[in-house]
Amino acid sequence: MFHQWDLNDYQNGQVLLFDKPLDWTSFQLVNKVRWIIKKKFGIKKIKVGHAGTLDPLATGLVIICVGKKTKEINTYMGLPKTYTGTFFLGATTPSFDLETAINQEFPIQHITAQKIQEAVSQFQGEIEQQPPVYSALKKDGKRLYEFARKGEEVVIPKRKVMIHDFVITDYNLPELSFKVDCSKGTYIRSLANDFGKSLASGAYLSQLRRTQIGKYHVANALSIDEFVHQMKIPTNHD
Repeated sequence: MFHQWDLNDYQNGQVLLFDKPLDWTSFQLVNKVRWIIKKKFGIKKIKVGHAGTLDPLATGLVIICVGKKTKEINTYMGLPKTYTGTFFLGATTPSFDLETAINQEFPIQHITAQKIQEAVSQFQGEIEQQPPVYSALKKDGKRLYEFARKGEEVVIPKRKVMIHDFVITDYNLPELSFKVDCSKGTYIRSLANDFGKSLASGAYLSQLRRTQIGKYHVANALSIDEFVHQMKIPTNHD
């Protein structure tokens, strides 16, 4: 439940839950929230930060810390996360999702429900993942996507992540719906790419929604429009 806190409440620290819209970056959401709070209270500066990036092509839960709570961001970043979404089988993209165009196609006629379940079993517990080259991870002081967009080769070491639970919730080839509970640092795009390989085919992430971070659920999150309305900010500010 959202409350009308005063400025002291925000400066002393608040944890806000937002349902990030499609095509927004996490930084855009943070900037918007900061603008709204500054506008509401007529102040020039307040600390606002997010506790874990969500890709522009994904929707769902983003935790935003305000004021003194920004010191606790790492605590929230380390919490396990839950995602739902869809994999598209039979093709791959360089970014492992819809950010880039399809670069290769593969057969899917051989893929059965049994093969899918066998593939799922390979992605349980601790696994090694290759992060996408189209990601915000840094190498030599640059974001990986900066190398990728220039067509520059970059070697990305694999890293261990934990998949607590991974289930296929619906079959409608070439699309599969899924639910994943995983650790911090897990790339669902990489999971899609690796899942396609495990089926002797290809796959990319066609839809993604983050529904939960630790005990925090997107059902209790605000849209940015709801936040604007509840903070009583004029809607003609853009």
